[in-house]
Amino acid sequence: MTVRVVLVSPAMNAALRQARFDGDAPLDRAGERSARAAATAVPKSGAVLSGPSERCLGTAAALGLTARAEPALTGWDLGRWSGRRLDEVGAAEPDSVAAWIGDPSAAPHGGESLRALVERVGGWLDGTGAGDTRAAGDGAGATDRSVLAVAEPAVVRAAVVHALALPVEAFWRLDVAPLVLTELSGRSGRWNVRLGRPLTAPQED
Repeated sequence: MTVRVVLVSPAMNAALRQARFDGDAPLDRAGERSARAAATAVPKSGAVLSGPSERCLGTAAALGLTARAEPALTGWDLGRWSGRRLDEVGAAEPDSVAAWIGDPSAAPHGGESLRALVERVGGWLDGTGAGDTRAAGDGAGATDRSVLAVAEPAVVRAAVVHALALPVEAFWRLDVAPLVLTELSGRSGRWNVRLGRPLTAPQED
């Protein structure tokens, strides 16, 4: 069975503009406007999901999507660092930040390690073909399934690391801008990835 998974990174919010660790904050006005403007560019899909954060759910709503919150797409749990600025934490806990960046299994913040994040997201990705994700109109014998999910940038990066069987440390070399599509197609153990297509409304002639 071939599965098509399209991940949409959420629109901008104040926490992202201020380089804060992911906190559960809503979109700002500019982010909501950008998402609404891109609504006509959203590809059709069988199942529509969202990370449970306000930012992801707000983006889904602004894009005109009726999305089901998926716990497996929860953003990276950074424990007591959540909502704080990276430079603030780096100044207060330089050794902890160095350990966090240098060791994928480290979780000095008391939350989720990078390795645990990749394993969680990878488990969800490999299981997407098992659920009821057939595209609308598929027959009972359909062999292709599709999922669209609005997911935090860290979740998108983790999905790419897992899909391509990259070293976990490659996570730090991947950038995910707001309102960008990342498409994964294939099945567990064999994924192709299409990166970095901006979600923009088609231009009129």
